[in-house]
Parts: sequence; C-alpha cells; structure tokens
Amino acid sequence: MKPNLKKLMPCLFFTFFLSLSGVTGPIPSHAAQLGPQPAKAAAQAADQELKVIPGGQTIGVKVKSAGVLVVGHHLIEVSEQSKLSPGENSGLIPGDLMVSIDGVKLSEVSKVAKLVEKAGKSGETLSIVYKRAGKEHTAKLKPAYDRNDKVWRLGLYIRDSAAGVGTLTFYAPEQGVYGALGHVITDMNTGTPIVVGSGHIVQSTVTSISKSQDGDPGEKRAVFLKESQVLGNVQSNTDFGIFGKMTKNPEHSLYKQPIPIAKSSEVKEGPAQILTVVDGQQVERFNVEIIHVAHQQTPATKGLVLRITDPRLIDKTGGIVQGMSGSPIVQDGRLIGAVTHVFVNDPKSGYGCFIEWMLKDSGVAGQTELSPYNLKAV
Repeated sequence: MKPNLKKLMPCLFFTFFLSLSGVTGPIPSHAAQLGPQPAKAAAQAADQELKVIPGGQTIGVKVKSAGVLVVGHHLIEVSEQSKLSPGENSGLIPGDLMVSIDGVKLSEVSKVAKLVEKAGKSGETLSIVYKRAGKEHTAKLKPAYDRNDKVWRLGLYIRDSAAGVGTLTFYAPEQGVYGALGHVITDMNTGTPIVVGSGHIVQSTVTSISKSQDGDPGEKRAVFLKESQVLGNVQSNTDFGIFGKMTKNPEHSLYKQPIPIAKSSEVKEGPAQILTVVDGQQVERFNVEIIHVAHQQTPATKGLVLRITDPRLIDKTGGIVQGMSGSPIVQDGRLIGAVTHVFVNDPKSGYGCFIEWMLKDSGVAGQTELSPYNLKAV
C-alpha cells in the first residue's frame, strides 16, 4: 500500500492550551585493542543488550520555552489617525525567539511587560536579542503607547509556555531516562519547534475519544492528574520526541521489567502491537500490521508504516487519533518504535519512528552502541 503523503497529518501530539525545540547521546569511541575470542565476545554482547520498559501511559506535558516566542503582530492605536506595530517595523516575525531585552534574560512573558513599560515612560529604545533559525540577531525598537488601553506595547503577540497530552514511549530504569511522543513539539501558530527552557510531565487520564474518520483525525480528550506528583522533567525537544529524567516506572505499566529493543535493521513487515490508553489510565495492547519498513542507515522520522487491525481499537477510536503519538510498538517481544503520524485520508494507517533513533536522542543509546551513525538533533 502506498499512502497518500500529501494528506499526512504533520503530528499527533496535543493541542496547546496555554498562552504561548535537543540532546544527542554521545557514541563512545573505542580504541582498537585485543579482545576476547569471538564466542566470548558474542556472549558479552548479548549480556549488554539494551533493554527498556515500554510505556503507553497517557501523560500531561507542560513546557516553558527558553525565551519568549513571537507568534504574531498587532497594530497599536497611537492616535485617531495612526496605528503601528513597533515589533513588526523592527523586523521581528512570528517564530522568532526573544531571549533578552536590554541584557535582561527573558524567562516569562511578565518580564517583557515590565521592561516595555519602563522604556516607554523614559522614551528609551529597547535592544532585543532574538534567535531565528538558530542564529542570534538584534532588533531595536521603541514601545508605542496604546491610547485605548493606556499601556505601552511592542505590537507583538507572544507566548512562553505550552501544555497538552501525549503518550509515554519508554522508561530506561538504569539511566533514569524516559522518552515520549516520537516527534517534536511545535508552536501551534508558527509551526516553530519549541526550544525547551524547563518543563515536566504528570499523570493524565483519558476522559473521552473523538473518533477518526476520513479527512478528520480524531483525538483523545484527557485531563491532568496529581499535578503535585511530577513524573519527570523535560530536558529536550527533538525531531524524535521529548526526553528527560524520571525516577521510577509510572503506574499502569503493562511491563514491570525491561524488554529488549530492536534496531531499525531488525524491524520487519508483519504483525505487531501498540500500547496505548483509550479509557481512563489503563494501558492496553492492540493489534497492528507493519506494512512497510524504510531501510534507514541514518536517523529519519518516518521509519515505518503501520495499519490498525484490532477491531476493538477501530470501534473505539476509528484508527489513529491525536494524543496517540508516542504509543510504543512491540514486535516479537521487542520494542521497535512509536506511533507518530496519521494519514488524514486513511486514519487506520500512519507512520512510526524507530526506537533506535529515540534512544539516541535520549542519551540512553550512548551507553550501548546501536549503530555507527550520530544523530544531529534540532
């Protein structure tokens, strides 16, 4: 089957609720040395096989960006005849990440308002350092006085945080590291990957499902639980998901012990299962079919195509829905990847990424050599 890639939904993560993207595990170099005999070396390699605990739990995610993100322009009425946007006139555009104003590091929106008011009252020009496409630039502008609201403004819409729900993919107990989502978190307005300043994940429960149908992907509706009980922090946001530290395997796991992972070259077409939640917090297994495997020698996000075959899941969700991204894919007792995308015109089918690439971005694979290729996270 050849999916219509033009109608691929770019991601399955979550809807942003609040106002408002990586870490690469090093691959150790090994100096040439005399080693054990082949049979003994193979036995040692088997003993060192990388294992992690598959997830499937629905999680709540809260992140704050490493700065303040520009998401739009607005005009300020400075007189009856004149409206302007100092921010737009200075060259700032949606997607720019403001990191400091007059040398003051920006960690939240409230800091911006105070600096703008101070400069406006004194008639000073603000020097704004911002990042665009990974490079730093400086914009100069004077705040404008809004004659209607009686405040000084930049003429910009800005955000500093985002929140939503997704699915936990794995927990590596030896390293105390987790991975989730299987794809990058982007700002809902600009499509810009969020550069994480801080964040955390918490327990979440699914309250209802909006079913997928042709042309209209559905979604999990979920709420956060036990927000005081943080499961882990968010340290990075890459093409392959979010990653951070976690001290224990969360509740409702179907696995109490780690299972082996499969390298991308070991994944095959045929039956598999995904782990996900469709009601409350209970993780369940559902049957799928891997219908295409891409031969990737370097990391890429679209590693495999899967199709939902389990009648229970189809009846409940109609196929793949938003909020399901990150759901672990298990084949022959090994964790092989995570669900990442849905085909809008065929919601029973979608893409998945290989677990190998997620483990490299998490840093876990840096302790076990999975392949000779390094991943550059963005």
